[in-house]
Amino acid sequence: MTETAQHATATPLAEQLLDACLMHVPFDGWTDAALRAAAADIGADIAQARSYFPRGGVDLALAYHAQGDARMVRQLAEHDLETMRFRDRVALAVRLRLQDTDREAVRRGAALFALPQHAGDGARAVWGTADAIWNALGDTSEDGNWYSKRAILSGVYSATVLYWLGDESPDAADSWAFLERRINEVMQFEKAKAQVEKSPVLRAVFALPRAVMGAVRKPATPPGGLPGRWQPD
Repeated sequence: MTETAQHATATPLAEQLLDACLMHVPFDGWTDAALRAAAADIGADIAQARSYFPRGGVDLALAYHAQGDARMVRQLAEHDLETMRFRDRVALAVRLRLQDTDREAVRRGAALFALPQHAGDGARAVWGTADAIWNALGDTSEDGNWYSKRAILSGVYSATVLYWLGDESPDAADSWAFLERRINEVMQFEKAKAQVEKSPVLRAVFALPRAVMGAVRKPATPPGGLPGRWQPD
């Protein structure tokens, strides 16, 4: 997303444009046509509308995605997370991220970001969601775990979204069961990592990759600092 589009919804007019656009997305997709129709609906000048969303539909879709991330973070802060198991906190965050989201808007966004020229934007958006969740849950990792946590959660989130798009069960119950299964798989992986740490033999076998991951540092000023820093002991 361009810097202008990234902060687009910080202004009332941009929010109005994005809200007005949602009624056109099911028919026009995240396109320039949807932006023009939204501008006409609220009586906005199309040139001004483009100043908020320079790439038209792509920036609109990214702004809608960012809006969903921000809403999820606010809702997550309203829950007493300290009383929950960590896996349940992650599941809650993903559910909150999806449950108030327009499914057709997400479907159209998925189609848009599947195009090769927009795949990078889509990947960054999903990574941003995973990053927002981990930050909201108080992640303090500084090394390679910063990346592995977000990469794993990006996979879980993406798979759950694809399942959710086709889910017709009441209250998306099948999607949340699918999410639980994916989290179970991640927990098994974390259990295996813990076993490596406890075993002198396995620790020796994986000494080199563990040293490499331990030397990697998270971005100094995300997201511009990606892919990170190298800080050997």
